[in-house]
Amino acid sequence: MSKRNTPQRRHAILSLLSEQGEVSVDELSKRFETSEVTIRKDLAALEKNGLLLRRYGGAVPLPQELIGDGVQPVSPWKQAIAGAAVGCIREHARIIIDSGTTTAAMIPQLGHKHGLLVMTNSLGVVNALRELEHEPTLLMTGGTWDPHSESFQGQVAEQVLRSYDFDQLFIGADGIDLQRGTTTFNELLGLSRVMAEVAREVIVLAESDKIGRRIPNLELPWGDIHTLITDDRLTAEARSSIQARGIKLICAAVENHQEI
Repeated sequence: MSKRNTPQRRHAILSLLSEQGEVSVDELSKRFETSEVTIRKDLAALEKNGLLLRRYGGAVPLPQELIGDGVQPVSPWKQAIAGAAVGCIREHARIIIDSGTTTAAMIPQLGHKHGLLVMTNSLGVVNALRELEHEPTLLMTGGTWDPHSESFQGQVAEQVLRSYDFDQLFIGADGIDLQRGTTTFNELLGLSRVMAEVAREVIVLAESDKIGRRIPNLELPWGDIHTLITDDRLTAEARSSIQARGIKLICAAVENHQEI
């Protein structure tokens, strides 16, 4: 296929992946009579759009943990926020990725980062990380399984976290109170606060429609947060309020997600 047929080729790759459950760069290169470099670019573009995960020499389908029941895909806003978050990570960094749909959207975009060490309390995040082309060193908190947040919580998890130190924490939020900080429906707050304690930079990921949403349980006060990554739908008033607190604010723009 010629360059102008790139979208058709990428759709064909997705169809083949759905049929076979796995594809290799070598196989695709021969099938589409194009170079392995071109195929790798195709797989990188599809991974960026949350449609597959690259692994050494090929690709596999996106794990169900990242797309819930498979009914609703990751929104373009979450993808843009996740991409901006990944852009903040240095190679060989030591990071924590908390459970949540927005933080999970980071995983497909981490494949090009080398030498990462990742701690998480989420089985879904672990399973997705294991499929990456450059699999990071993985650490799990352990602890007590909480079905509400689908993550491990409790004193054991907190003790494990306090045994390490990290460069960055990536954490989501159910809501962001412009006066107080991040808020949550979950009453299990201890682990989130310990995560913030052991990380040099706390980075909150939240879509703009969550900002201004008041929920009773305060998770992280503004004093514990260094960076907020949201999308460019954020109102000017909210931007001013957040920046006035000395928070680094990143408003990710959604690119054209129609073409893959």
